[in-house]
Amino acid sequence: MEKMVGNSKTKPIEALSANVLDTRFQDFDHATIENAKNRIIDVLGCVIGGARAEGNGELVNLIRDWGGKEEATILVHGGKAPAHNVAMMNSIMARSFDYEALGPLVEGKSIPAHISGTTVVTAITMGEVFGIDGKELLTALLVGDDVSARVLAASGFGGLPLGWDNVGTVNMFGSTAVAGRLLELNRYQMRNAFGLALNQMAGTMQNIWDGTPAFKLLQGLSARNGIFSAQIAKTGWTGPDDPLLSTFGYYSLYTQGCANPEILTKDLGRKYYTDAHFKPYPCCAVSHPAIDCALAIVYEHDIEAGDIEEVILSVSQAGLDSFLAQPFRIGAFPHASAIFNYRYHVATALQRKKIQPGHFSEKSIRDPEVKALADKIVLALLPGAENELLRARLRVRMKDGREFETSTESPKGEPLHNPLSKDEIIDKFKANVAYSRTVTGENAEKVLALLEELEEVSNVKDIIALLIAEQ
Repeated sequence: MEKMVGNSKTKPIEALSANVLDTRFQDFDHATIENAKNRIIDVLGCVIGGARAEGNGELVNLIRDWGGKEEATILVHGGKAPAHNVAMMNSIMARSFDYEALGPLVEGKSIPAHISGTTVVTAITMGEVFGIDGKELLTALLVGDDVSARVLAASGFGGLPLGWDNVGTVNMFGSTAVAGRLLELNRYQMRNAFGLALNQMAGTMQNIWDGTPAFKLLQGLSARNGIFSAQIAKTGWTGPDDPLLSTFGYYSLYTQGCANPEILTKDLGRKYYTDAHFKPYPCCAVSHPAIDCALAIVYEHDIEAGDIEEVILSVSQAGLDSFLAQPFRIGAFPHASAIFNYRYHVATALQRKKIQPGHFSEKSIRDPEVKALADKIVLALLPGAENELLRARLRVRMKDGREFETSTESPKGEPLHNPLSKDEIIDKFKANVAYSRTVTGENAEKVLALLEELEEVSNVKDIIALLIAEQ
């Protein structure tokens, strides 16, 4: 029997709340389950790879100092703390290299977002608290992904205007859904949990423009506040009756009105929208077309960076207007200065013939040869690209007069035309483990084996136990 997801008189928030609670594992098709397992592999790899990123150790120590009920495990570092604080920390580690899966596909269109770094971590953290099995982990994750993706897509596929960073807004709806389901809220409580989450949403893109570590804090705050929203709703607290479409609801406050509210409930309970873009490089995905071009030229023509006279990178107007187009300057937080900068990414690819997490250490960022090459990179408008962020053309002029040029419209990882393969996703996980030097290779292989057959795992604590660094 087909489950009920609401009727024409049901508010979208009520239908969404019901679907979060009523969905069962058998409601998902094979492709949706496989995508979820791949994203768990990807995000956990990014947690491991980002565990020791700049600023994270200090935050781990702060959480330990706070103390509190030992509910869940801080991944890699070890030790237990209240679930909401642990989820925050684990999510921040996942985002540290801007490397985790992103971009939900809704009606065949990819939307800029970083949902998985919040929802996967929330599901893992709360799953440990309740000792759930693999099927329930996947189910809780997917209903949370779907809520965040639908709320974002209903704003018109264009993300958030006015400088809001959606990892601090829509992600919280997803983490609230995950936590609410695992806390076994009823529909009334679930709706109120979303309303309570609305009161905690924030996050500015200025973090990225200014190169601050707060860009990754937002991801963690969404995980923490989503759990808190579900917990307090279970005690009886209430929030706005309609946190989405009311006079001062989400769309009014954050997107100047909902552009396409039908998406909130269209095919609800039949289609589950999720992130689908897996990144091959540890930096902003908008820069990946330029990196692809740089690597193609390097390998096809065997050039040396010291022989380059000038580099011209052509991107869309949207790319030119973005934080990526800023001159490469090293600020107080070098990692963020580099991870969101076209010039640093292209210079690194040309100079080092690859781009990996280790290239975002302070030593690598301050390499004078990379800085000198970055200063030779000129940005230009790519005709016809409009707002197409995943297009680029690169021309490299050598000191001897030779010129090389290439372009791309579908960078590696783009889900519709150039996706990462399963083997590449697994290789990325292993590369993160090798870079981190925390979780052992043996335990990493055991984690992969469990995640490949996640439906058969009886308790997610078996996975958590393998994700702690050897002391």
